[in-house]
Amino acid sequence: MTDISKFKDDFVLFLEAGFIAVNQADEDSAVKLFKAAQLLDDQSTLPKVGLGYLHLHKLELRQAVQLFEDVLKKEPNNEMASTFLGLCLTMSPNAVDRGEEILKEMKNSSDKLIKNLSHTALDFVDKFIKKDAGPAEVKQKKRTHKSK
Repeated sequence: MTDISKFKDDFVLFLEAGFIAVNQADEDSAVKLFKAAQLLDDQSTLPKVGLGYLHLHKLELRQAVQLFEDVLKKEPNNEMASTFLGLCLTMSPNAVDRGEEILKEMKNSSDKLIKNLSHTALDFVDKFIKKDAGPAEVKQKKRTHKSK
């Protein structure tokens, strides 16, 4: 058995590299990096947040929501998990309002990045998820009703 204690200081590097791998769409590397980080610190929830982030990127919202909720059971004040959970929920048809509530709470975060992400996510919800039907969509609906 290899003594991994000499790598404990590399925990953050594995996490950072995992998030970078997600952003580069390198799922295999991301999973391996988050699992390595989990081996180095099995008490940290950050590798699980990273895996949730991976699922969010792949729009596997159920899996992402489950991971973020697991993190929040252990750490109810984890703002990163809360913000990502809110984002996932706003993209889930039956949970948009709950997601919006979470994101609105995160707008008050003292962490500038969390605050910016929640503002951006709420703008996205307003512009693309809750938007009114455009002229082409209204015209299409009228045609559908006439053909019935």
